[in-house]
Amino acid sequence: MTGSDVEESTGFSAEERAAMRERAAELRAGGRKGAKKADGLTAVLDRIAEMAPEDRALAERVHVVVTTHAPHLAPKTWYGMPAYTNAEGKVVVFFQDAGKFGTRYSTLGFNDAATLDDGDLWPVSFALRAWGPAVEERVVGLVRTATA
Repeated sequence: MTGSDVEESTGFSAEERAAMRERAAELRAGGRKGAKKADGLTAVLDRIAEMAPEDRALAERVHVVVTTHAPHLAPKTWYGMPAYTNAEGKVVVFFQDAGKFGTRYSTLGFNDAATLDDGDLWPVSFALRAWGPAVEERVVGLVRTATA
């Protein structure tokens, strides 16, 4: 880093700090057993309900696709985002709304627990701006492949 890079850096944004606080709260809450899965679903639905209308519409469709085509994944929030975990508790797929960090599009992302491997290079994050039949078909395919 050059000196000017250091001077321009202002540290974490308010949104990034909020996401980290949300993640810390999630980790503290994760210690509870029993109703954890129900708590995860409630947290995801509550988070989706808080989103701006455009983001909420996309998140709702992603939620439907994941819960329909990969019902073995458990919903939970992850850094304040709707996410879906495998039996080991690892996040496989997540949705980041555009409003979370003030970006121009929402993101559908997959972590390394997803099995999207395709040679030496493959995408794990997808910009999501609108929902339609072609987008739904692609997301269904990605979710199926990621959880195969």
